[in-house]
Amino acid sequence: MMKTPNNNMPRNLPKGVPAVRKFNGAAFKRVIKLLFKSYPVLLPLTLLCIIFSAIIATMPAIFNQQIIAAIEDWYLSRDWASAKDIIIPKIITLASLYVVSLLSVFTHTQLMAYITQGFLGKMRKSLFESMQNLPIKYFDTNKHGDIMSHYTNDIDTLRQLVSQSLPTLLQAGIVVVSVFFIMLLYSIWITLVVILGVFALFSITKTVGGGSAKYFIRQQKSIGKTEGFIQEMMSGQKVIKVFCHEDKTKENFDKVNEELFKDANRAHAYANLLGPINMNIGNILYVIIATVGGIFLLSDGFVNISLSKLFGREIIFGISVVIPFLNMTKQFTGNVNQLSQQINSVVMGLAGAERVFELMDAAPEVDDGYVTLVNAELDKDGNITESNKRTGIWAWKHPHTDGTITYTKLEGDVRLFDVDFGYTPEKTVLHNIDIYAEPGQKVAFVGATGAGKTTITNLLNRFYDIADGKIRYDGININKIKKSDLRRSLGIVLQETNLFTGTVMENIRYGRLDATDEECIEAARLSGADDFIRRLPKGYETELSNNGSNLSQGQRQLIAIARAAVADPPVMILDEATSSIDTRTEAIVQRGMDRLMQGRTVFVIAHRLSTIKNSDVIMVLEAGRIIERGTHEALIEAKGKYYQLYTGAFELE
Repeated sequence: MMKTPNNNMPRNLPKGVPAVRKFNGAAFKRVIKLLFKSYPVLLPLTLLCIIFSAIIATMPAIFNQQIIAAIEDWYLSRDWASAKDIIIPKIITLASLYVVSLLSVFTHTQLMAYITQGFLGKMRKSLFESMQNLPIKYFDTNKHGDIMSHYTNDIDTLRQLVSQSLPTLLQAGIVVVSVFFIMLLYSIWITLVVILGVFALFSITKTVGGGSAKYFIRQQKSIGKTEGFIQEMMSGQKVIKVFCHEDKTKENFDKVNEELFKDANRAHAYANLLGPINMNIGNILYVIIATVGGIFLLSDGFVNISLSKLFGREIIFGISVVIPFLNMTKQFTGNVNQLSQQINSVVMGLAGAERVFELMDAAPEVDDGYVTLVNAELDKDGNITESNKRTGIWAWKHPHTDGTITYTKLEGDVRLFDVDFGYTPEKTVLHNIDIYAEPGQKVAFVGATGAGKTTITNLLNRFYDIADGKIRYDGININKIKKSDLRRSLGIVLQETNLFTGTVMENIRYGRLDATDEECIEAARLSGADDFIRRLPKGYETELSNNGSNLSQGQRQLIAIARAAVADPPVMILDEATSSIDTRTEAIVQRGMDRLMQGRTVFVIAHRLSTIKNSDVIMVLEAGRIIERGTHEALIEAKGKYYQLYTGAFELE
């Protein structure tokens, strides 16, 4: 089957993403909601610690003003005793607040680290669970490397968002609001000067931050595209070397890498401008406030306006106001700078969150089946009843709308009636397919690549659903059968073998997790794999990794056949199961396969026509249609396409 290109990774700006996007409100709300849902107690406690430490960070301005005012009074009155009663308690209180603030900061940083890692672990778990429920079509139409980047790069941007950006935004925001209120409490005039400087800060942040946001979103997409390319090249490394394609591969990688470089360079170029610009604006504003404050102090006609009167205690404008104002100006602009610097991290984090949520929200595989597969036994009258233990007899449990339940013994009778199918609605690849496979029959499919052989087996597994027609399994429409139960009744051996990290025994047991060691060994004997497995360094306990790269292709295929054999299904699908095995090994496997196929319905796809001569019926496909069907002898006698293929008059490809 040809894979369609991944439309989620366009060359320039991602499809559906506007030229400039600063804030994804929906993704932000969802992240916050998930955080509170995951940690309903710890998260509020952490937020309280952050808020408390932020408020304490603004208290020195008030204490400084009061201490300096007390020193001014002492300087004028020379009454140290009165001044001491004010200054020393203020210093002790301020020191105590700093100690409490330190404990609060320590607490919220430790809690935030725990919450962040726990949250990311839950996100990865949800992501993986969602991925397991996706249809095969999703993996056929999306690059595997891009899917992997959701677990690595996108999750990492979420880590930065949760552990750094959100706490910093909250803390800096509270400090800005608190300091602004204190400044109004001291002098509205000087506060207005600070606000004018901050407006300049915001205007530059908006211009520079907007450009940065645009390219950070592009960077996220480019990273996924790059990882997808690398994963594809790693999988095809042997093909690259066989065809001496290294130079072309490097050339293609350079293009992808250059695109990532440009997007990342532009994003960080904008981002790196923000810090120096904001810092220097803060320094300039500090000088301006010092100058304006000095002018106001020297001006006899200056009338200060503040909110202090509203609280019943008017603060007299003087050195005790100007000096704390200088510190507050630095604190105010510094925290505004902190807020602006988090724009990039927030945008990047929300871009990563959006990609994670896209995968989590991808439409799952639809399963509206209600007929299930159960262990069964026969009562003394020969009727089928459900059993709570493994009996070797299986039955379809079919609940009806009137409340009754019927049981149909699993026989392996598979029939297709006038089936049409297309991977996309606009292109039909199977036309009017009729197949009748009775229990125990061996049905073979023959035809050129792309004729539709594998597609038929994909429909039997319901990896894809048919567009028209019906497929019945033991007389039951397979759309009514629960997909997991349907697939449990089917064994499949693919041309492309997949082995997992673990022992040989574990890979065989993958076919049926409750199988005993003896049953796994018997399945290996049946397939012909037992002989070579026992010659491995640790026999059945030999560790396999990297898709069994320490085994030959034929040995990997034998283990895959043993894995299907231990499942003991009534229906077997063999898709080029012996294509990677040499002639001598094929003879061994064929004997095992013959034993394996006894009493089962078997669908065989093969290019080696010698392996399907004993099939009960052979179907020749061409362009998605069955053009010939019959036994080997009947098709040879008819001297049609099969005859041409068998005698070599017409190549299968």
